[in-house]
Amino acid sequence: MSAPESLSIERMCALAQVSRAGFYRYFKRQQPEEEECEVRAAIQQIVVEHHGRYGYRRVTHALRHRGMAVNHKRVARIMQQDNLLAVQRRSFVATTDPDHEFEVYLNLATRMKLSGVNQLWVADITYIRLRQEFVYLAVVLDAYSRKVVGWALDRTLGTRLALSALQNALANRKPEKGLVHHSDRGVQYASKAYIDLLAANQLTPSMSRPANPYDNASCESFMRTLKREEIHANRYRDLEHLRKHIEIFIDQYYNRCRLHSALGYLSPEQFEQQLNPAAEAAAARMSFFRHEESSRSDGKPTEIGSPAHRLDESPVGYSSVGCSPAEPTSASPTGHNSLSR
Repeated sequence: MSAPESLSIERMCALAQVSRAGFYRYFKRQQPEEEECEVRAAIQQIVVEHHGRYGYRRVTHALRHRGMAVNHKRVARIMQQDNLLAVQRRSFVATTDPDHEFEVYLNLATRMKLSGVNQLWVADITYIRLRQEFVYLAVVLDAYSRKVVGWALDRTLGTRLALSALQNALANRKPEKGLVHHSDRGVQYASKAYIDLLAANQLTPSMSRPANPYDNASCESFMRTLKREEIHANRYRDLEHLRKHIEIFIDQYYNRCRLHSALGYLSPEQFEQQLNPAAEAAAARMSFFRHEESSRSDGKPTEIGSPAHRLDESPVGYSSVGCSPAEPTSASPTGHNSLSR
């Protein structure tokens, strides 16, 4: 239906003594199924284009950008009918409780210039969602080679979980005294039992400061890799099924075979094997504040002589120990090719 150029729809409605709303209702009743199919097809196209990330509000705006004036309630209804609602964000589970009465130790990790393995370990805890429960994974990572040296999986988020991961790391590596153990300020790592175990093995505790995401960057990077390449790609029957998969991923794949960009595209074990024994045995260097140069022009404190790198950068920048790319001996774990990425 087209109106003469000299008359607008508003003028024609006035002459015919009908409301504009009534006119539009009559006009839309002529081809309701065709219009509904057009809107539904556009919604489906938008959802597919954005891989299911758009909710009904963004879909509504995307439709309007295409010139389709559709109410957001209608969009929500159609998306619900066609099972196109966006995947809901997974519930966040806090694994760090810094509100405790235990001592908080100095942050030594940011002051260290590493030259080999077993100089700085970083520890962290994450959660994994199974079908009917949350379980928790604690890991201990060598900050220089990015190798997972210890880990533990449990249903409870307590000191026992962190202790098991540390005991596993101590048994695997048997480090010399003076190694720095860095973690967040969670009660698991600040507890008396955990600090006593560090002291018994002559390890020095170090803890991150609030709102500093770089202190534990290498450990958090591993957690992201684990979840992206293993956890989110599989379904697990129960805790023991998950434990077997994590053991294969860490021990057979991540440590031995997965090429790491920060290590010159070597696996952590390959990187450790190529280290100079003299450099590996050397102690890490540490920098501190100078009193006379402890503040910048803007009044904020700065570290003089501290390393410019972050823990998520390549170890090449840590010292004279370099890291050159080499041909990997294997691209996938023996007997576990299904886990190769």
